[in-house]
This record gives sequence, structure tokens and C-alpha cells, in this order.
Amino acid sequence: MRILVANDDGIYAPGIIALAEAMLPFGNVTVVTPQENRSAIGHRKTMHKPLRIDPVPFPIKGIDAYATLDAPSDSVAVAMLGFIKDPIDLVVSGINRGGNMGQDLTYSGTVSAAFEAVIFRKPAIAFSLVDRSEQADYGPAAAIARQIVALGWHTHLPPLTLLNVNIPALPLDQIKGFKVVRQGLRTYNDELIARTDPNGRPYYWIGGPAPTGDTTEEGTDLWATHNGYVAITPIHLDMTSYAMMREMDLWQVEQLMPGAAREPHQ
Repeated sequence: MRILVANDDGIYAPGIIALAEAMLPFGNVTVVTPQENRSAIGHRKTMHKPLRIDPVPFPIKGIDAYATLDAPSDSVAVAMLGFIKDPIDLVVSGINRGGNMGQDLTYSGTVSAAFEAVIFRKPAIAFSLVDRSEQADYGPAAAIARQIVALGWHTHLPPLTLLNVNIPALPLDQIKGFKVVRQGLRTYNDELIARTDPNGRPYYWIGGPAPTGDTTEEGTDLWATHNGYVAITPIHLDMTSYAMMREMDLWQVEQLMPGAAREPHQ
């Protein structure tokens, strides 16, 4: 296979190095990722300024690596648009420093790189380690990533569908197994911090403790990793709320005439 490795933590983040090395047994591995940390940058595309892509030395022999100055989704887009000459068979993104669960997916650069891949009709898997510490051990997560790719699940994914994999921060022999789960409910503990620069102008910083969430609801990604399981969530880019569509049928939306006067709904 020809495998593209991306992420949002930066070209020399330990998670991306571990993931790239874990993919080597499967074929040709190329890394294209932001030069610096671009965490929580979401799904964006650089279209109104030049996009620089530079070859960089990589600590794992046999892997070509390139760094951009913009978003993780840019890294995947340029690869798909011809920067990488040979067709790509699989995109793996990660291993992210910290989990990407629940509503994190709307912010995550790691998952956004996988989003970009499936938009190009390429199979993609996002891997995240539920550990934000500088001392995190990515070895067990890399072994899990290698196992999942070896199983070939990515070859059975329907269009616009990716796998989002969150791995608990445990030794390999303490991980209980795998769970296919839905997204849980995150709780964000953000705080707005107001400060003043040396010129007396106010500026603001979004800070606060790391996000938490409901780990008691069985069958969610938060519950699975909290209980020592690898959480695997299939994510589909069709964000339509089909349940809400059925509810809106009762509103008789399609019977309304545009511009017709109507009493306000009480």
C-alpha cells in the first residue's frame, strides 16, 4: 500500500513518528503534516494565500516527510491533488496527543485530516491517545493502529465514512479489548481570560481545564476509553438529522407558499 500519514500536532510530534513507523510494514509511507502544532484548528482549507510545502528530514529511515505551514486538512488536500504523484491507498491521521471524542470532532485537526481524505473518496482512520501529558507512551497506541490496519477494516468502509479510534493510556496487556461505540457527550471547561498588552490594549485568551465528559453512559467513546477499551466510532460526513426531517414532516413545510402571511408560532 501507499499510506499517507497526517496529524495536527506537528511534524516531529511523538505520536506521528510512532504512527508512521507502525505503518512501514504495509508498504510505502509518506508524511505530510503541519510544521508546528495546529491542534483544534478544525476543518479548513487554505485558498487565498500561497501554501508552502517543504521536504524535511524524518527520524524514521525510509519515510519521506513534508511540512506545511497551514492546516492538517491542507496536508491531505495537497497530497490528493497531485503533490504525491502515486495514488494513495489509505490515510491515517494521528496518533493525536489527547482523545478526540464526542464533540471534539468539530474542532479536531486530526479528525479533519481524515475528513479531507474521505471527501477525496479515500479510506481514512484517525487515531488518538487519551493522554495529553508530555510523558505519554505512544507504543501501545501504535501497536493498536498497526493491528487495525492489518485487519483491513478500511477496505470495507462505505463512501464518506471514516473510523475514529481512541485508545486508552494503558499498557497493551491492560487494554481490555475493542468496542464499536457512538460519540459521547463532552463537557468543555473553557474560560475567557482577559489581559492587557504593553500598549494598554485588551486581549483575550481562551483557557481553562481540559474537557471532561460523561463516562457513565455505556456505549459511548468516553465510556469505552474510561473503562479500558479501544473506542472505534464510524463517522459519516452526511450530517443530516434524519430524525429531525421526520419531525419536520409534521410542520407541513412543503405545503407552505413562500411569502404567505402566518400567525407567529406559540
